[in-house]
Amino acid sequence: MKILKTLGWILLGFILVVILVVLIGRQTLKPEYDGATTLPGLQRDVDVFYDTYGIPHIYAKTELDAIRALGYVHAQDRLWQMELLRRVGSGGLSEVFGKDLIDADKLFLSLGIADATEKTVRELDPEDPVVKLSQAYLDGINHFIKEGPTPMEFLLTGIEKTPFTLKDIYNSMGYMAYTFATAHRTDPLLTAIRTKLDSTYLADLEIGETAHPTRIPVHTDSLQMQVSKELASVVHNSLSGLPVPQFMGSNSWVIGPEKTKNGKVILANDPHIGFGQPSTWYEAHLNAPGYEKYGYHLAGFPFPLLGHNRKAAYGLTMFLNDDTDFYFEQVHPQDSTKYKTVDGWATYETRTYRIPVKDADTVTYTYKISSRGPLVNGISKDLEILPEISMSWLYTKQENKLLKVLHGISHADNIESFRDALPDLHAPGLNVMYGDAEGNIAWWATAKLYDLPGGVNSKFILDGANGQEEPVKFRDFIENPQSVNPSSNYVYSANNQPDSIRGGLYRGYYLPENRARRIVNLLETRDDWDLDATKEMITDVTSPVNPSVITELAKSMKVKALTDQEIKILDILGKWEGDYPLNSVAATIFHRWVYFFLENTFADELGETLFPKFLDTNFCKRLIAPMAAKEESVWWDDINTAEKEVKKDIIQESFDEAITSLKAQLGEDHTKWTWERVHTLEHGHPMGEVEALRTFFNVGPFPVPGSREVINNLAFPYEGDGQYQVTAGPSTRRVIDFSDIENSVSILPTGQSGNPLSPHYEDQAEMFANGEFRKMLLNRKEIEVNAVSRLLLRKE
Repeated sequence: MKILKTLGWILLGFILVVILVVLIGRQTLKPEYDGATTLPGLQRDVDVFYDTYGIPHIYAKTELDAIRALGYVHAQDRLWQMELLRRVGSGGLSEVFGKDLIDADKLFLSLGIADATEKTVRELDPEDPVVKLSQAYLDGINHFIKEGPTPMEFLLTGIEKTPFTLKDIYNSMGYMAYTFATAHRTDPLLTAIRTKLDSTYLADLEIGETAHPTRIPVHTDSLQMQVSKELASVVHNSLSGLPVPQFMGSNSWVIGPEKTKNGKVILANDPHIGFGQPSTWYEAHLNAPGYEKYGYHLAGFPFPLLGHNRKAAYGLTMFLNDDTDFYFEQVHPQDSTKYKTVDGWATYETRTYRIPVKDADTVTYTYKISSRGPLVNGISKDLEILPEISMSWLYTKQENKLLKVLHGISHADNIESFRDALPDLHAPGLNVMYGDAEGNIAWWATAKLYDLPGGVNSKFILDGANGQEEPVKFRDFIENPQSVNPSSNYVYSANNQPDSIRGGLYRGYYLPENRARRIVNLLETRDDWDLDATKEMITDVTSPVNPSVITELAKSMKVKALTDQEIKILDILGKWEGDYPLNSVAATIFHRWVYFFLENTFADELGETLFPKFLDTNFCKRLIAPMAAKEESVWWDDINTAEKEVKKDIIQESFDEAITSLKAQLGEDHTKWTWERVHTLEHGHPMGEVEALRTFFNVGPFPVPGSREVINNLAFPYEGDGQYQVTAGPSTRRVIDFSDIENSVSILPTGQSGNPLSPHYEDQAEMFANGEFRKMLLNRKEIEVNAVSRLLLRKE
């Protein structure tokens, strides 16, 4: 009994210590939204009013002061996120997370992001206004690092806070640009398929640019097999373990005055990015004489990528153009330091980096560089023994003016000055959407586009030695797909194929037409769009394509006696309109059937290594509907059986497996196979990988409506386990209405702050899951009256 009492007192003491630590932490580690503090470098005091959702409204006497204040308040909410983002492109993740991320660090070092950053920063003019503003933003961050509390993630990982520099901005940009590219997931895989099988297998994979009719209208004013297989696996595995989200897709449309109820432009935008915690975007409203912008900032970026004010609004989607090419290099038979070119043997350049690794020895990493780009063989031991492959990535091969572009579009005051800022954007490829108070609407596909010699297919690994497969011409910006004030009175982008320009379609890795068709169908049907109708549209969960997939699958089933339950299931599917509310049974059955349809069609030929990578590609998404409609295909036959299977065999087998799988997972009663039981969203924090910390750092899970390739694109991987855990989707939903600009709305997936001790860490999460919105405040009187707190930043 005495021992139990003693243990009880020890346990009580432990609990009291934990409570004390938590209370102290909440007071010392949380962001400071109220009071006053000194910010060196300010010319005048700056007022920061925080609204109900923790969004700072910054009022300064100069833009330089406003952006210095932005750096400070951004850092106190998102310093850990800034730290991770700057580390990715410079190969610094292993130092935080250990040896599991060594290959990821090698991959990003091999891309040449850090090398390109060094060159770019070295050539910057310190008197350039863009550089001055960027440095002021960094000074604000660094003052918080010096004087502010240390976020608990730094304490848990044991890493030190260090000042941010211009190099960190450009390294973060490099990571963003790479995740916008798609070739690294596709070219090695397609080369492996072509080598392992034959060209007849490529015909049904929808890898060309002509596959889907819903295109964005343009309006102008063997060893190879092993190499490709290993490269596809290494890139896939390196990216899958990253502790920061990847950019995936997006929707946007801008409706002209002729199609709106109040005769003013409406812009809608929801960029699709991998979910994580904290949310991708940091919202901030900056005000200074001559400058006002309500903007969405990436961690460590001084200028917003999305934004609006009373004059104009802009948004982004991924262009998905092809800006990355892989090349086989021919190595000199007696000298491995040389490679073949059309002019003879050239010598590789080399780069050597030391990669610090948490709880392990530092790794020395050296890679070679040809005239086309860095060799990727050193990323993994599996690649070292294979023929050498270089990667030519436009981002590192052209002068980097992305910071200038972001400054230009955020400071443009009309459509002409906005458009003039765009040609300097070489990579990543972006669809830039624009609308203004004067009634102008526009879409520009922005990137430095280039032509390859005729007959060269850039979706395969090319031959570097012959000199016949390299770019021959860069296009002028006027030749890019674009549309300005078209007769349709709307512009849109859903990562689908732009229509032809210069007599042809530009090559890329475009997503299927599902979302595009739905957007066009909805916009065409009415001319009285308003804020509420656009909010409803941006959360729409209906696919115009998926019911036709069901029709094709159902009519191609084997003729056989069906059970009563199978008849009822097919009846549910036959009446389905392609929508994805939480209570949908058809949605659950559809995706289970489609998964087994893909597995039984492709897995036997691709094998257990390539099939999961195949499921992760855009062309896999593109081929589902066309494949369901095909009567003949070389893929129907299962190469592992003596019989020759046909379409009916594959579809029937897939249906049977889907029903068996659903019963095992969700029970015998098919009426209870609802979408909310399998389609869930949890916002994962890197620290949440530790189970004991999961509930503290992660947000969710929530059952969510929507699905892959609907406007409310809450996407998930196909993995065969029947759990459709959402991994990517709208990183924000914004609707800007110029008829009532002060009541425009948006939402973040979780909250404004990345600090778990902040009240704004997850205060928008349930609203986001429910498809709700909140105001983006612009009126100073309303902001001050309703401000939850005021932070005064004093000059020294």
